[in-house]
Amino acid sequence: MSEWKLRILDTAEDLLAVEELQRTVWPGSETDLVPVHLLVTAAQNGGLVIGAFQSGSESWEPERLVGFVFGFPGLEDTPEGARPKHCSHMLAVHPDVRNRGLGFFLKRAQWQMVRHQGLDRITWTYDPLLSRNAHLNIAKLGAVCNTYRREVYGEMRDSLNAGLPSDRFEVDWWVRTERVNRRLSRRARLRLDLAHFLAAGAEIVNPTQIDDRGFPDPPQDLMIPSDRAENSGEASMLLVEIPDDYLTLKENDPDLALRWRLHTRALFEDLFARGYLATDFVYLPGRHPRSYYVLTHGESTL
Repeated sequence: MSEWKLRILDTAEDLLAVEELQRTVWPGSETDLVPVHLLVTAAQNGGLVIGAFQSGSESWEPERLVGFVFGFPGLEDTPEGARPKHCSHMLAVHPDVRNRGLGFFLKRAQWQMVRHQGLDRITWTYDPLLSRNAHLNIAKLGAVCNTYRREVYGEMRDSLNAGLPSDRFEVDWWVRTERVNRRLSRRARLRLDLAHFLAAGAEIVNPTQIDDRGFPDPPQDLMIPSDRAENSGEASMLLVEIPDDYLTLKENDPDLALRWRLHTRALFEDLFARGYLATDFVYLPGRHPRSYYVLTHGESTL
């Protein structure tokens, strides 16, 4: 990770680069950007903007911002009263350095800083149909999810989100738990593949067919297995498939992309209401790669 230098950003000059990087990562709509003045206000009043900089190939070339993570303190209503948390609003990585671990590097720095602030939980939202984000958030970072939110941002106009309901997972990242500490340790976690989960009794609740273009097609009817956790006292484990490359699917077939949005909306809302929790994510390589959420029953699964 020595190719990147991290800095906490709180000046208008530095945060102007953050605004510019947003235009690169989410092109097409100025109204969906967080502007400099709001970034400055948040950063100077308890918020946190961490930037990742890459040195130029020549000694005289300036460093350039290639990634950032931005969040701020928030409150959540609970039966015991308001509970503080950190709300992570944006994580961005420049296209030139994607798939090199920078997103994990930035989130790990955020994890360290938020713990120093005395908070024990970070929340954020992401599109549950983006497999790359799911792999980072659930599998690598150890966040969990049992909250599905419809149309969080209303109609979005940037090129990545335009034309689809802005449904999101809202994840919980319990930063002081052993689960998260193990995921973020420098010792590599044993990577479980699909065969491990199937051998442990997990069932795929929405088995799909691959069409002649290589895209998965969601089933018309769902037959969700009965909740064994309620019926026999043993925790059950389910697998929910999503497209491995949803953005390419959306670009080629918007109608199919919408079917996947509505299909997974109904599925996740039902499973979360029945006490399931998204706790892992697995990838099956091959000619047509497949991606699956792992859902387990009850808080004991943490």
